[in-house]
Amino acid sequence: MIVYYYPAEDSGTGHGSAAKKYWFQEAVLKAKEICGKQVLGCAVPPFYYRRKPWKPEILSEAMDGVLCRVEGMADTYVHPQVEAMLTEKYNGRFVPRRATMQMLTGQIIEEYAGDMVRQCGEVTVLLGVPGDTDWQMEMTRELLLPYLSRINKLIIYYEEIVETDIWMELGNHLDEYYYEYGLVPQLEPYIMNHTRPEPVFESDRQEAGMVQAEGEYGLRCGKTKCGGMVLDYCAQFRHPRILPGNNVVYIDAASVAVKEYMIRRKVPQVSYVSPLKYLDTMVKTSYDG
Repeated sequence: MIVYYYPAEDSGTGHGSAAKKYWFQEAVLKAKEICGKQVLGCAVPPFYYRRKPWKPEILSEAMDGVLCRVEGMADTYVHPQVEAMLTEKYNGRFVPRRATMQMLTGQIIEEYAGDMVRQCGEVTVLLGVPGDTDWQMEMTRELLLPYLSRINKLIIYYEEIVETDIWMELGNHLDEYYYEYGLVPQLEPYIMNHTRPEPVFESDRQEAGMVQAEGEYGLRCGKTKCGGMVLDYCAQFRHPRILPGNNVVYIDAASVAVKEYMIRRKVPQVSYVSPLKYLDTMVKTSYDG
């Protein structure tokens, strides 16, 4: 079971959807099943009491209260706008487990990209920080397992570490691709970005729920162009080059909303999806239903 905390929709009446003032000491959030799946949607209203925002500790306790009412070991996903109401101390309590992230990403791949990957046989993987390489490579292999017999081109971008042989570091992860499927992944290091980051206006930041700046760490993908499916684990946008006119699906496992804005500005036809966008779609569908 996944509990998804998302901002309540504005009712158009100002404070109509706001948390009541007596919640200043004690708040209770409600959750409901959405789309008949193993997901509970929990709308978090804005807090209006003498123009004060939610106290992070009170909101955290209210969110914890929802988990306590769910049977079994429920996991969580938090919308960036709700995340912004919590301090780092409390937000860390609601980070989804890797197994949950993998399960949800696997559902997304099958629903949005599975048929295309089987047809075109191309996958590009954008790895995050080096400290996460092992679990990201392991997750990638398990996510691609249903499609490996049809994949003929696998590109893996990685962050270089001085005096580190990437083939030695990733040897255990790459063996199965070669011995079981005759597939030799193409390893590409990120390159240093010496150009000025593309500006993002405040209105776009708000629309995308942006919490970080583009071009952070100065790394970006090289000149190799991507087709098929792009599986991205990065916390920052790495500016992959995408084949024009191709039917490309961009899977943002890290759920950084600004990536959709950036990728669509360059290649409007790309289909972008992430765990958080997937959950948002489920919430909207439940309202429409």
